[in-house]
Amino acid sequence: MRSLLFVPADSPRKLDKALSCGADALILDLEDSVAAGGKDGARRNALAFLREHGGDADGPRLFVRVNAIDTAFSEGDLDVVMTGAPAGIVLPKAAGGVDIGVLGARLAVREALHGLEDGATAIVAIATETAAALFRLGTYARSSARLAALAWGAEDLSASVGASATRADGAWTEPYRLARSLCLFASAAAEVDAIDTVHADFRDLDGLARECEAAARDGFAGKLAIHPDQVPVINEAFVPSPEAVAEAERIVAAFAEAGDAGVIALNGRMLDRPHLKAAERLLARASRIGPKADTL
Repeated sequence: MRSLLFVPADSPRKLDKALSCGADALILDLEDSVAAGGKDGARRNALAFLREHGGDADGPRLFVRVNAIDTAFSEGDLDVVMTGAPAGIVLPKAAGGVDIGVLGARLAVREALHGLEDGATAIVAIATETAAALFRLGTYARSSARLAALAWGAEDLSASVGASATRADGAWTEPYRLARSLCLFASAAAEVDAIDTVHADFRDLDGLARECEAAARDGFAGKLAIHPDQVPVINEAFVPSPEAVAEAERIVAAFAEAGDAGVIALNGRMLDRPHLKAAERLLARASRIGPKADTL
């Protein structure tokens, strides 16, 4: 998934509009964008949307961001939206692999109750929203087969540590660069996708493009979005270029021709097994989403 767009579930108009924006996934939000008094209505809207559009083969994957696992709203969120068979659940303020195990067990109960395939509901965890969560990023590995991705976030983390700002001169300050890097490493250790955080200034598409370019360069597979206008920029940035795909194909072919070799020479460069693994991952991603087109 390249682009994952948050949509407030208390707004049917925004939900309908989001369908045509081209996002790979929509995140129907029951958490931060919905006031406490609007939770029940948002749940009903999310369920109606899941039932109407969840089976659209050509549409985006539909995820639901529930409330944090230790809140009074979490179980009620699942009770309602799991009857609509979402593709996955986005867990905010995740505190490590234990939370993923707890959520996985709750999902398994509801899958059985509603006749859904066991394990069909994926989990995306937002893994850096509290100070304590940073110390548990290494616990996601082998926590659950449901875990599909880890995302990082800055705003809740800044509140957790009492920071007055998350950026200086347009760049992340040091605590948030650290959180970003740790999320990337934790995702690699857990063998799941790493998802970059939102670019809050949704009118700044040039800044968004620069941020996407850096994220794709560093190893992130996609980015969270908060406005439909951000989606095309994100999608373009996270599609491998034809040149990158061709180079990866050459590396894979060269290793195949060399048999069991640990190191090969290709066009004057010495390449070892990590280069092969990176090439294989790029080709796998390209096969899922297609090569970058000139029309993007």
